[in-house]
Amino acid sequence: MTASVNSPDQRDPGAPPRVGLAYPGATWKEFAHLLANLPATLLGFVYSVLFVSLGVGLAVTVIGLPVLVLGLRGARLVGRGERGRARRLLGVRIEEPSPIPRGDGGGGVLGRLWEGVKDPVGWRTALYSVIRLPWGVVTFAVSLVSFFALWPVLGYLVRGMANVDRAMVRGLLSPSDELERRIAELESGRGVVVDTAAADLRRIERDLHDGAQARLVALAMGLGLAKEKVIEDPEAAALMVEEAHGEVKLALQELRDLARGIHPAVLTDRGLDAALSAVAARCTVPVRVEVDLRQRPAEAIEGIAYFTVSELLQNVSKHSGARSAAAEVWRAGDRLLLQVHDDGHGGASLDGGTGMAGLAERLGAVDGLFVIDSPQGGPTTITAELPWRERGQDRAGRRVTGKGGERKR
Repeated sequence: MTASVNSPDQRDPGAPPRVGLAYPGATWKEFAHLLANLPATLLGFVYSVLFVSLGVGLAVTVIGLPVLVLGLRGARLVGRGERGRARRLLGVRIEEPSPIPRGDGGGGVLGRLWEGVKDPVGWRTALYSVIRLPWGVVTFAVSLVSFFALWPVLGYLVRGMANVDRAMVRGLLSPSDELERRIAELESGRGVVVDTAAADLRRIERDLHDGAQARLVALAMGLGLAKEKVIEDPEAAALMVEEAHGEVKLALQELRDLARGIHPAVLTDRGLDAALSAVAARCTVPVRVEVDLRQRPAEAIEGIAYFTVSELLQNVSKHSGARSAAAEVWRAGDRLLLQVHDDGHGGASLDGGTGMAGLAERLGAVDGLFVIDSPQGGPTTITAELPWRERGQDRAGRRVTGKGGERKR
C-alpha cells in the first residue's frame, strides 16, 4: 500500500511537530525511543564498564587481552542493536561498519588479539554507552513529565531531544566515513578482480581444449597413420603428411591468437599506439587511432587500457552498424583517458548484453571510470578513465621521473 505524500508519518524529521491534542506517528516513535533510552543506556553502561574494568584489571594475566577482545566484540553487537533501534524509531539509516580484519596470520594468536584490541568500532560503541547514561536518564524523565504535565509542547521537546539522539548515533555509531567506504570499495574491487581472473583462466582453458589441443591430437593421430603407411602406400602417406602440415599451421595460428588475447607481444614491445593500430586493422569498419602519450604508463594500466579499447572496437564491429569509428588515448594530469567514438545507431548501455557491464566492473576495480553516451539513433561515445601510474611504480614502489603530456581538448 502506497503512503500518501502528505501523511504525517512521512514528514521531515527536522520539521517541527504540530501542536495540539493529536501528534503524528513519527512523534510517537521518537517518544518511544526516548523512553527506551533509560533501560538501553543502563544496560550498555553496565556492560561497557564491566568488560573494560575486567579487561584492564586482568591485563597483567594471560586472560586479560582475550577478555578485552571479547568485550569489544560484544560492544559491536550493542552498537548494531542501537543502530537498529535508531533506524526503526528515528529514521536514521547508518551503514554497518566493516568486520574486524582477520589479517594474514603472520602475528599468530597475539597478533590477532592485538587487532581485536585496536578495533575502533568497539571502542566508539563503548564510549557511546558510557556518555549516554546521563542523557538516557534526562530524556526518560523529561519525556515522562511532558506526557503528563506539558502535553501542548510535548512534540517540540520530543523532537529536540530526538535530534540530539540522531546526532549522537551519527557521530559515534556510524562507520569511519571515508575509510570505511574505501575499505568496502576495495573489498568489492578485489572480488571483481578475482572473478575476472578466474573467468579468464576458464576461457583460456576452454580455448586450448577446444582449439589447439584438439588439432594437435588429430595431428598426432594423422602422423601415426602416415608412419604405418609410409612403406605400404607412400603416396597416401605423403598426402597424410601434407594434411598434417596444414593442421600444424592452423594450430600455430590458434596459439598465436590465444597468446594475443592474453597479452599481445606488440603491446609489450611497442606500446599502445602500435597495439591499438593492429586492433583497428582487424575491425570491420575504418578506425582512426590517435595515441597522444609522451611516455608509457605502468604495465598493468597499459594492459587494461589495451583490452578496454579492443573490446569496445569489437562491439563496434558486431553491434553498432557504424561506417567509421575513432579511438583516442591521452593523459590528463594523473588520469589516462580513453575514448571510442562511432557513427552507428547507438543504444549502447550497461545492461545491453555487449560486455559493457564487465568493462565497467574491471575499470571500477582499479579506481577507473566508465561513461557511456549513446542515444538511440547514435552516435556513440564511450569514455573511460584509469589512474596514471609511472612505468615500474607498481612493481618497485618507486616513481619514475618524467613529465607526461596532456591532450588539449
